Amino acid sequence: MKNRFLPPKGFRAINLLGCIFVRPGTSLTEVDIRHEQIHTRQMCELWVLPFYVLYVGEWLVRLMLSGDAYRNISFEREAYSHEHDADYLQHRPRFAWRKYFFLKNYG
Repeated sequence: MKNRFLPPKGFRAINLLGCIFVRPGTSLTEVDIRHEQIHTRQMCELWVLPFYVLYVGEWLVRLMLSGDAYRNISFEREAYSHEHDADYLQHRPRFAWRKYFFLKNYG
């Protein structure tokens, strides 16, 4: 869904409740779509609201740590790590994002 307000500038897309918002003039690649599909799977596992609570809570904690708070969120780490794997969602274990939760922050 093209939208001039979402996502914030600097982002190509944002997934809200499984609906992908894209800035005008931006086209999504298969990799972008897969990244957002991974987030949709994460949302479904956590029944949506807990996903957003954990996402924002983890981001707030990571703001106080070294590194890029956004890129170090466990949900983002899983999505970025597997966005190039076309078969990932077929073999992805449930709650796979948890293995990224305690990893050391990216610089």
